[in-house]
Formats: sequence, structure tokens, C-alpha cells
Amino acid sequence: MNGVAFFLGVNFVVAVCFSAVFAVVATRSRSRRAALWLAAGFGVASLSAVCELLVAYTASPKIWAIGAFATVLTGMMLLRVGIGHLYARRLDKRIAAFFVGASIILCYAIYELPRGTPLQAFSYQSPFAIILLDSAFVVLSSRGRQTVDRFLGMVLLFTGLHFFAKAGVAVLVGAGSAARDYIHTNYALISQSATAILVVAVGLTLLATLVLEIMADQRSESEKDTLSMLANRRGFDRQVQSLLSEAPNGKHAVILCDLDHFKRINDTYGHHVGDLVIQGFGHLMNNSAPKRAALGRIGGEEFAIFLPDTEIGAAVLFAQALRGATMTLPDLPESLSVTASFGVSPLTSAAGLIEAYRRADIALYTAKNAGRNQVKLAAGDRAETENQRGTVAPDHWKT
Repeated sequence: MNGVAFFLGVNFVVAVCFSAVFAVVATRSRSRRAALWLAAGFGVASLSAVCELLVAYTASPKIWAIGAFATVLTGMMLLRVGIGHLYARRLDKRIAAFFVGASIILCYAIYELPRGTPLQAFSYQSPFAIILLDSAFVVLSSRGRQTVDRFLGMVLLFTGLHFFAKAGVAVLVGAGSAARDYIHTNYALISQSATAILVVAVGLTLLATLVLEIMADQRSESEKDTLSMLANRRGFDRQVQSLLSEAPNGKHAVILCDLDHFKRINDTYGHHVGDLVIQGFGHLMNNSAPKRAALGRIGGEEFAIFLPDTEIGAAVLFAQALRGATMTLPDLPESLSVTASFGVSPLTSAAGLIEAYRRADIALYTAKNAGRNQVKLAAGDRAETENQRGTVAPDHWKT
């Protein structure tokens, strides 16, 4: 076995392994279709190594040479489809089929041209480059790119450009006088070793993208209260820290709220109705709060809201509006009237977060001790704290 045959074997094994791994990842990823297309792409591309060996060691080199070209190109196109699904830039299947078909016809047409000439080399390599450069454009032009996405885009860009470089090398050093000679040339050794490295780079980066997506989904699920559909205590704390990192010394507000007599609701109407109350209140918070607010269910009937870049007076008005809307929660027994008590505290620096929580908690208990269904501002802060009933949320708080 020469060096080229060894690299062909390596490329085959690597591509098959990536195909299997992406198929497994598809069972856990929300980008399931993308993962399956990627699995198919690596699986089909792996067949090119087999075709290359058959070119050298069978009596029908032409059909296997075209087969090697077709399997690599089809595999790359399947990867492009998968990347399109992953980055919401889907490729029209008719365009993809036409491009692959036209490229295979081109490969057939140039087969008899002298190998290593500029026309033959660049005509052969250009379809590969075009697919990968288009894939790189899809990734690099996508919205909300993260570091792994930018890295993937650059890897795809480099891999696409490297096919033009391979054509240049073929012209300079030669690729054998016939297709069956390819496996015995230095050009083949350079080409297959470079392919082995780039296949691993592209495969690992695509895999990292999907794995990070799965990890983000799992973290999101672990930080979400499934009944209220708000963040749980851990998720709420993380959101608050993230918001404070953006503006540690701004004017913010903390609101703690507690559903009044919630145990009595469960005892009187049953836990099913209690769950409906939690669900309805969570839905109300999600629909009423600003988009950048952090919302959480931090206990059984206890909720917390963090309003970034918000004056304390506006925070009190929001709490009053939420209090009023709580009394009109839908889908509850007619005899049930749900109320909630609120404590509000300002926050001007990240270092004062714990103190703001403490003061909001004291204000909350002040509201409950004063008869419930009230909004109280932390003692010592000046703001309008009138305890009006039935207030409607102002329009500018709607999402």
C-alpha cells in the first residue's frame, strides 16, 4: 500500500465515522434535519475513496473516476443543504440537483483532456470550490453568529479556496497522464493528505456547532420552570447577572411578588386550579414585561422581575399594572379572584443586588401585612406608591 492509498483509507474511515456521529446527534438535536443531511453528506462523500482505488486497480477507470467526482460533489452538496437548514438559508433542491448534474456532465466532457492542463484542472476543481464557498457565505452572513460559527465559516472558506490551489498544484507538478496514474503521483499524496486534514476540520467544527446547540437547549430546559414557562431561580439569577454585566451602574429595579392565599386556592379548588393560576400568571408576566426584563418563578407562588434601565417610578407603575391584571386571569372558576402582593426596590450598581433583593422582600411583606393585593416600595425611596385596584398595564410595557 502506498501513501496515497493509506490516506484514501483514512479519509474513508473518517467520513464514515462523521456520518455515524451526525446520525446519532440528530436524535438529540433540535436541528435534526440539518444533522441528518450532514450525516448523508459525509456518508456519500466517503464512497469517493473507494472509487479512487477502483480507478487505479480495475479495467474501467473512466466510470470510477466520474464516480469519485460525483460522490464527492454530491456529498458536498448534501453538506450545503444541511448547513442551509442549520443557518436558515435553505437551498432550492432543484438548483442543487441541476448544479450537481451539470458538473458531472462537465467532468465527463473533460475526462479526455490532457490531465494537469489549466482547463482540465480548474474545470474539475471549480464545482467543489463553488459549493464550499457558498456554504461559507451562508455561515458568515447569518445573523447572531457566535465564535464557533465564525470559525466554521472561515474553515469552509479556506477549504473552498484550497480547491483552486489544488488545481494550480496539478498544473505545476502534474496529476498523472491518465486517471489510473493519479494514485501514484506526488500530487495525489498532497491532495489526499490536505483533504484528510480539512475533512476533520470541517466535520469537527460542524459537530461542535450542533453539540453547543444541544448544550444550550439543555441548559435552557434546566433553567426553566415548566409550569409557568418562566426561568427558575438559577435561570433568573443567570439572566440578571447577564443584564448587569451590560450596565452594572445603571438605574434598574427589582420586583418581588407573591400570589396571595395560594395555599387556600389549592386547598379549596384543588391543585389543578392552582396550576392554572401559576400558568396564567406566568403568561401574564411574559406578555406584560419589557423584552429585556428577567422573569422568574423563584418559589411555589413567589415570582421575581428584574427591569434593566428602568426608573423606580416606572417600575412601580408596572407592578401596579401587573397587580391589577392578576385579578382578571382567564380560565379560572368564577368564584375565584386571584390577587398578588408586590415589593419594589431600586438598584443602581451590581454590588447592591443582594441588598436590593432584601429591601424588595421587606417591601413585599409590608404589602402582605397591610392587607395584600398591594404594591409597596422599599422604605426610604421616593416614588408614587398608590395602591389603586384594577390598574391596566400601560401600552409601552407590552412586548
